[in-house]
Parts: sequence; structure tokens; C-alpha cells
Amino acid sequence: MTVAADVDAFLRHVAIERGLSANTVAAYRRDLAVYGGWLEQQGVVDVAAVTPATLSAFAVHLGTRQESPLTASSLARMLSTVRGFHRFLLEEGRVEVDAARDLRPPKLPSRLPKAITVEQVSALLAATDGDEVADLRDKALLELMYATGARVSEAVGLNVDDVIDTDVVRLTGKGSKQRIVPLGSYAQAAVSAYLVRARPVLSARGRATPALFLGMRGARLSRQNVWLIIRAAAERAKLGVEVSPHTLRHSFATHLLAGGADVRVVQELLGHSSVATTQIYTLVTADTLRDVYVSAHPRAR
Repeated sequence: MTVAADVDAFLRHVAIERGLSANTVAAYRRDLAVYGGWLEQQGVVDVAAVTPATLSAFAVHLGTRQESPLTASSLARMLSTVRGFHRFLLEEGRVEVDAARDLRPPKLPSRLPKAITVEQVSALLAATDGDEVADLRDKALLELMYATGARVSEAVGLNVDDVIDTDVVRLTGKGSKQRIVPLGSYAQAAVSAYLVRARPVLSARGRATPALFLGMRGARLSRQNVWLIIRAAAERAKLGVEVSPHTLRHSFATHLLAGGADVRVVQELLGHSSVATTQIYTLVTADTLRDVYVSAHPRAR
């Protein structure tokens, strides 16, 4: 069996049996294409011939290559993919020893999520005010993303039927896991205005689709479209900081925790499988509290 055949078997496994998203499977495919290409250059045609030394050499190659150098996070992800691949080979009986068992990605520095202030979010949302079709759509999109903490893929994947009784939305996250998230009054008003006054106009320009957010030609809005919409709104608002779809998600979580929300409630709203992922936001809140304390307490300095 060739390395390529083993990779195909692994990708089928994670897609069908583990139910991972198409984006995750595509990322695995890209990582293993790099790994398989390197093995071929080394003359390795069967994964059974791979040893811990082979994998160590591969890790060194990734960390030192001059062409298309990897960031620390990309290197960690790629090595994690390779480890999962070899673990699968052991479980399937293709190899007798997991050669990647001791392969460890580099330790990444902990990075705090970048959030913008409540005032900056308000300015960003105000930059979408208007009565044009695009304005109504953009307002509904950004209000919904900030109200729910939706990932950009979740927002563009929404269908009209996913808005339930106007005040609740059903988001489909990683691994096709669904969660119900409430919509605040501002998001409700923006989405309702879009559905009544803008979406029918956009829908008439294209083929019938259940998608909630539509592009100017009537097709489902793309993730790239959302990036451009948010970037344009940030420029109009003159925020002076880089804003992305994930910035709204980070701000959603940070503002909830700063307002007193329980971390496990925020975990559910974000769709995190582990509370440890959500707890990174508590560090942001702690930093904010520390700054306020130092500036406000008479004996803090």
C-alpha cells in the first residue's frame, strides 16, 4: 500500500467516521500532501519504513525551510496532523509501532484574543447604518455576529429557517454540531429589517436558495465577502485597528465575561468543546480589571 493510499484512507476516516468538517479535512489533506511529498523525496514509499528519526528530520525540515516558511502555529498544526495520521495507521494495523508517538510540536506562546471595546463595536455597527439593500444586509450580518459570537463559517452557513421565532438562532459549528444562541433586541431588529426590506430584492437576482445572507447577485454570501464587509465598515468607522470576523467573536466573549457571565455559559454560546479554550478570555478580563484597579485605587501604585 502506498503512502498516498494510506493518506486517502485516513482522510475518509476523519470525514466519515469522525464527522470532521470539510474545512478541517481539507487542512489535513494539505498538511499530509507536504508530508507525503517529503517522504517521497527521502525515498520512503511505505509508511512502515518511517522511524522516529525520520519524523525528527521532517520536523527539522519544516522548521528550517527557506521556501514558504511556517509560523510556529502552522508548524504545530502540521506535526499534530502527522501524529494523528500515524496513530490511525497503528489502530488500523498498517504499522506495528507508532513512530510519531514522541513527536512534539514546538511550545507556542500563549496569545490573548484580540477584542475591541464596546465603544468601538458600536462605532463599527453604526458604520453600516443606511437604507440601501447592502446597508440593511451588512447591518444584520454584523449585528448577528456580535450578538451570537458566530464564526464566519457559521454566519454564512445560516439559512432563513435557522432564525427561530426572531429571537433565537441555530448555529452549525465544527463537526456539524448545532447550538442555539439567543439574539439581542438590536440584532433582532436588524435581521427583521433585512428579511423584509432587503433579502427579497437580493433573492430575486439569483436562483432560489435557503441562505440567510445573500450577495449582491443573489447567491449565498461567501466568507471572503464577510471579510470585505467588516474591513470596509472598520474603515468608515475610523477605528484605527485591524478588525476581522473573528474580532467580533472575541469581543462577544470578552464583553460577556466582563459583564459577569459565567465562563461555562460563554463556552456553550461559543460552541467550545472544552472550557479550557474559553478560559483564555478570562485572562483578557483580568487584565482589564487590573488596569482599572491600578488607575482607580488610591494605594494601587
